[in-house]
Amino acid sequence: MGLMQLFKFKGGVKPATNKAQSVTLPIAKAPLPSVVAVPLHQSIGGTPRPLVQVGDKVLKGQMIGEADGWISAAVHAPTSGTVREVGMYAAAHPSGLLTDCVVIEPDGEDRWIERQSVDYKTLTPEQVRELLRDMGVVGLGGAAFPSHAKTQASRSVPMEELVINGAECEPYITCDDLLMRERAAEVVKGIAIFRDLLQPKKVLIGIEDNKPEAAAAMAQAVQAAGEDFQVVSVPTLYPAGGAKQLIRVLTGKEVPANKRSTDMGVQCFNVATAYTAWRALGHGEPVISRLVTLTGNVAEPRNYEVLIGTPMDELLAIAGPKADTDGIIMGGPMMGFLVPEAKAPVVKATNCLIAHSPALFPPKAPEMPCIRCGSCAQVCPHELQPFEMYWFARAKNFGKTQEYNIFDCIECGCCSFVCPSRIPLVQYFRFAKSEIWARERDKKAADGAKTRFEFKQLRDEREKQEKAEKLAKAAAAQAAKKAAEAAAAAAAEGGTPAEATATPAAQSPEEAAAAAKKAAIAAAMERAKAQRAQAQPQNTDDLAPAQQQEVADIEARRARLRDIAKTELAHPEAHPAEAAPAAPADDGQTPKN
Repeated sequence: MGLMQLFKFKGGVKPATNKAQSVTLPIAKAPLPSVVAVPLHQSIGGTPRPLVQVGDKVLKGQMIGEADGWISAAVHAPTSGTVREVGMYAAAHPSGLLTDCVVIEPDGEDRWIERQSVDYKTLTPEQVRELLRDMGVVGLGGAAFPSHAKTQASRSVPMEELVINGAECEPYITCDDLLMRERAAEVVKGIAIFRDLLQPKKVLIGIEDNKPEAAAAMAQAVQAAGEDFQVVSVPTLYPAGGAKQLIRVLTGKEVPANKRSTDMGVQCFNVATAYTAWRALGHGEPVISRLVTLTGNVAEPRNYEVLIGTPMDELLAIAGPKADTDGIIMGGPMMGFLVPEAKAPVVKATNCLIAHSPALFPPKAPEMPCIRCGSCAQVCPHELQPFEMYWFARAKNFGKTQEYNIFDCIECGCCSFVCPSRIPLVQYFRFAKSEIWARERDKKAADGAKTRFEFKQLRDEREKQEKAEKLAKAAAAQAAKKAAEAAAAAAAEGGTPAEATATPAAQSPEEAAAAAKKAAIAAAMERAKAQRAQAQPQNTDDLAPAQQQEVADIEARRARLRDIAKTELAHPEAHPAEAAPAAPADDGQTPKN
């Protein structure tokens, strides 16, 4: 282990580690479960597309969900068997909601696909990244970010340091500790993959100083591999295992909230992520299992290699939960959560299951009002003001919470740990974040609908304009045709062609459209007149004598009516009674103005 200058990050706490219980026994392999439910969405990014249907036979390691984009990672069958269901299943999430899963009934044979190792040094970096994506390699430290997307350095900033996170600062969790103790050589090979992709100037492996066996094993493996990686012991302080905190401790660099670590010339990977990267490329094994710490209120705490999709209640039963166990915590006591559904499956982000009991985790006393003591701000590793974020989150003033940089909060739980009023601060922050995300989704949907509506209006306006232009062109063509016909007629009669062909000045589209409309109305009137003329008998000689007499009577009546009308128009004063009818009598019911 090398000696180097270390830095400090602000805040942090020192809870009881409770790690000794689960490191006394070596890693064991968990038995095959009765069913495996593999969630399609197990990483940050898109949801993989299912590649299997109900009734399909699958082999161990077969891809069952294809990455749907660059920020995504494939999922694979953890064992051989038959696909029993492709649909909604219990999720390992505090909400208790369901998620899309591929449920497989194992056949007990555990038959692998044909595996093939890859010499990644003969491939281009882009091909290696695609392999990591298709093998489902994601961050196993908890964030589950697709690892291939992190293996590209910034174009403007040279890569200075590659930080490998072996700190494992959360209480109770020891899976990384045992991994480094027992499989250090393969972890070092995985680190070399990331080193070759990023080309950093140096590689730093940070391990908390309460794990001397792991640090010694890693140093020995680095020396045996002939690598120049530097194993560094860092002080035990929660949350030193946070990526930004460990980068700060080892390099002195502080990564701003609005930047990525690669913009600062540094990148960070978990030791378990490096291990799975080597298994993927060196052995052709996709990520279908991971190490999980079973601890808490159990008879035999231990670390197990567990198939992804194993029901948590079946897995915890291996460690012998005691009679007063009343729940399962996924993760550690600081950042973990009680699983709402015990049959929820193990996922890639499941690093620990803690059997919960009232004796081990006594219920907290009722929440008290905030006294603004500032203890939460003193221990916050991101130098936030949790008490201010709490007030605004509780008041549902989410805009103000963003002004206090609530999204910089990593939900480490330090503030809740030291709060004398026992306020569950992290829960308030999670609530505020979820509400902000929901409103942002609604806003995007509304903006999309507005854009579509405006586009429709623009399209309708364009169609109206095009129609008006077509009518104007038709009217102009009709006017030109009539002018030509008039000129030809004038020439034939000896008139002046110039007078006959004289046309008004160029018309606007609106005037042309109006002229076209008038011409259409005149043409319709002419057609109606022609139809009426056609309906009238042209020759009364063709009618029967009775019909001829009826026509004559009609014409006679029309003639008398025309004579009467002419007389009345000539002498209107001769018929005053007919010209002005008498006013009705006032019966008391006629309204007056």
